[in-house]
Amino acid sequence: MVGGQIRYSIPEEMKKGSVIGNVAQDLGLDLKRLRSGRARIVTGENVHYTELNTDKGILVVNERIDREQLCGEVTPCSFSFEVILENPIELHRITVEVLDINDHAPVFPKNNKPIRFEISESAVVGVQFPLQSAEDLDVGQNALQDYVLSPNDNFILRQHANPDGSKYAEIVLQKPLDREQRPHLTLKLIAVDGGTPQRSGTVTIDVTVLDANDNSPVFNQSVYKSSVTENTLKGTRIVTVNATDADSGSYGTVTYTLSNMKGSTADIFTIDENTGTMSVSGQIDYEKDRKYEVRVEAKDQGGLTGTSKVIVDVMDVNDNAPVINIMSFSSPVSEDARPGTTIAVLNVKDADSDKNGQIKCSIDAKLPFKIESSITNYYNLISDQYFDRETGTEYNITITATDFGIAPLSTSKKLHLKISDVNDNAPIFHKISYSAHVTENNPPGFSIFAVSAKDSDWNQNARISYLLGDTQVGGNPVSTYVSLNSETGVLSAVRSFDYEQMKQLELVVIAQDGGSPPLSSNVSVKILIQDQNDNPPQVLYPVQTGGSLVAELVPRSADVGYLVTKVVAVDVDSGQNAWLSYKLQKDTDRALFEVGSQNGEIRTIRQVTDKDAVKQRLSVIVEDNGQPSRSATVVVNVAVADSFPEVLSEFTDFTHDKEYNDNLTFYLVLALAVISFLFITCVVVIISMKIYRWRQSRVLYHSNLPVIPYYPPRYSDTLGTGTLQHVYNYEVCRTTDSRKSDCKFNGAGSQNVLIMDPSATGTMQRIQSEKSILDEPDSPLEQKPPNNDWRFTQGQRPGPSGATGGPEVAMGTGPWPQPPTEAEQLQALMAAANEVSEATGTLGPGTMGLSTRYSPQFTLQHVPDYRQNVYIPGSTATLTSNPQQQQQQATAQQAAQQALPPPQASAQPEPPKAAQTPASKKKSTKKEKK
Repeated sequence: MVGGQIRYSIPEEMKKGSVIGNVAQDLGLDLKRLRSGRARIVTGENVHYTELNTDKGILVVNERIDREQLCGEVTPCSFSFEVILENPIELHRITVEVLDINDHAPVFPKNNKPIRFEISESAVVGVQFPLQSAEDLDVGQNALQDYVLSPNDNFILRQHANPDGSKYAEIVLQKPLDREQRPHLTLKLIAVDGGTPQRSGTVTIDVTVLDANDNSPVFNQSVYKSSVTENTLKGTRIVTVNATDADSGSYGTVTYTLSNMKGSTADIFTIDENTGTMSVSGQIDYEKDRKYEVRVEAKDQGGLTGTSKVIVDVMDVNDNAPVINIMSFSSPVSEDARPGTTIAVLNVKDADSDKNGQIKCSIDAKLPFKIESSITNYYNLISDQYFDRETGTEYNITITATDFGIAPLSTSKKLHLKISDVNDNAPIFHKISYSAHVTENNPPGFSIFAVSAKDSDWNQNARISYLLGDTQVGGNPVSTYVSLNSETGVLSAVRSFDYEQMKQLELVVIAQDGGSPPLSSNVSVKILIQDQNDNPPQVLYPVQTGGSLVAELVPRSADVGYLVTKVVAVDVDSGQNAWLSYKLQKDTDRALFEVGSQNGEIRTIRQVTDKDAVKQRLSVIVEDNGQPSRSATVVVNVAVADSFPEVLSEFTDFTHDKEYNDNLTFYLVLALAVISFLFITCVVVIISMKIYRWRQSRVLYHSNLPVIPYYPPRYSDTLGTGTLQHVYNYEVCRTTDSRKSDCKFNGAGSQNVLIMDPSATGTMQRIQSEKSILDEPDSPLEQKPPNNDWRFTQGQRPGPSGATGGPEVAMGTGPWPQPPTEAEQLQALMAAANEVSEATGTLGPGTMGLSTRYSPQFTLQHVPDYRQNVYIPGSTATLTSNPQQQQQQATAQQAAQQALPPPQASAQPEPPKAAQTPASKKKSTKKEKK
């Protein structure tokens, strides 16, 4: 605990936010320390006049400070508060002195109402007339300093000072009054303070001149003293004053009044105007005012007045119990806190004085705490020993503060302190070791049993997680056999156990809490696997074979009890599940054989006769003793004969095992079903393909006009292998009858395509832009005028033998070409058939439809632009390319041919030529004649 004291002086009425001082610099504290310690101001008052700015470390004004309201007439005026910091706790006291400023003007009582005097004209010179004192709430130089009387001929002003430093004035008659000349006088009394700027207050003095009354009342004492205890009941008499007047009659009658009543004094005391007895009329509090000074005036009927002073001392009574304020309280506190740790900082005050204000603090001696005093009125609650949350999770601390008065008063404050947990306890299992049983053939995920542990800690430190230890079982991690629920501790089987392979399983379970660092403990777990009757008996003898026949030979001369054979079987289960019993299920003659129920021996039970069949078939059932029991059946073939040839003759007609025949029949049926399914699928696919092709041919070629393939002379088939120099064609089929027109572009098989004609892009875009029209089945196909960009030259126009026309035909303005003759149509059809036969006969693997007459170096770079040679049957449009495009294409083709490597010298097989038809022979004859 560190303590320091600072004192600041500021003027009153400072604006909110004004800086009082740099607390951090004056206390030698760092700004980071102020923020980390959560520095704050603590005070016992309801009004917080100051505020601590922790970011800058300065003390600023928080509320308007009025010195007169704060301290009244007490000087110097100051207030104190404490600045407290935490971690570690520091406490500093700061005292702020409030300096007075001249913010109040002198004010006369009774709201500056005129002061009225009735003075007899017989009043002698020098008679004093006390005036009501002005009140100035300021102090020091700013308080009331002087009185000024307006100029007149009859009165002068005389000033006096009270013991407390305050001033009062009186007017003194310096010239006798003459009622006949001036029956009424009006004067001005000005009260002036000494502040800058100077302030003043004014009151009017009205003087009424009466007839002669030349004696004023006189008190028997100039000062009266009395004492009273605080909290005195109302009406209690304090003192009685007495004044006499030498005059007689009405001028000798005296009345008493209290004057110079400041503040709340007028509500505390009253005086009987006739008897002069002063009594208590309000609440007297020693803590507010410890002494009262009251002036008493005695006035006769003639207007003369006498004054005296009454001093009342207030005695303290132990009427205020101590007040406990919790400045800081740390809860919860960690259970590993060292003794001497500060738990709380208390501020204890008592408004009483002397012994009544002295305090002692105490707590229950059984609690592990103690209280130590730090600075004045501050106490620290500190720990006296180590805590253990497991034995005590919280403490109810009652702090009692008692004063030393005659009738001691006390106050109690309760604190509820919680102890926070520290991870100091490891989990503890309920058992030293665990064992459990599980039956084999359990389903995966089967819950075996649960382990359980507890932790004395709390919350996260007591949250237990269960883990499997890193152990090996048969060379495999234990996690491949069992799993552990980390929250519930339930052990579950990961796989199905087999007793015949594993009898027991030993593992380690770890219980770990959630503390930091975590604590853990281990426990060993043994899981015993119980046998289940899951294995049928296995027959070792006689051995059952699929194809061969084994028979036991019994001579006909065999006696009763003859041992034919012995059935040997085993059961891999254990216990009663492995106990085997034998019995006959089926035999040829039950009266001839029996089997031992325990040993499996087959013996004769009677003498063999000639009536007994040679072939005897015995079915022996081997059954275990499990629940439910399992069994196995073995067939024993017995031959009753004296010689081996006799046995062979009898056993040649033994049929194969029925089970074998059944399996063979099943596989044959399955194979037949698969083959039938595949056959039906293939038939459906073939029919679907046929229908699809038929519909395509119907849509594409159903038209009234014949589609005549036309081959321009430029690309005539000189070698008899087709009309195009390369296998790369465009097919454009369009009819006027069909509702759908298709455009087919058969691309080459190679991706290495070089477009030689740069202008071809625009042509393809033109074709693509017309795609929507071609694809719409309901759109009418209107005949459009020829396009100048796509026209055949004169030598390329379709017609009989390349008939030519005039210039107007080349320009698209002449007549359309004549339709071909029947001979020319037949010739074109035969040439197309010849081309198809050559192409299909020369296709090789991997050529993607390319003819074998092209070398492997062939790419689509050699392919010319065939868009200039397109004829659309049924349409009036004749497409040709402009001369500029043809010239550009020819130049590009020559450059491409020069860049290509020379062709290989190897001779390529020439495709077979199709036989010439009569039409083709005529055509050739005509060409020769020409």
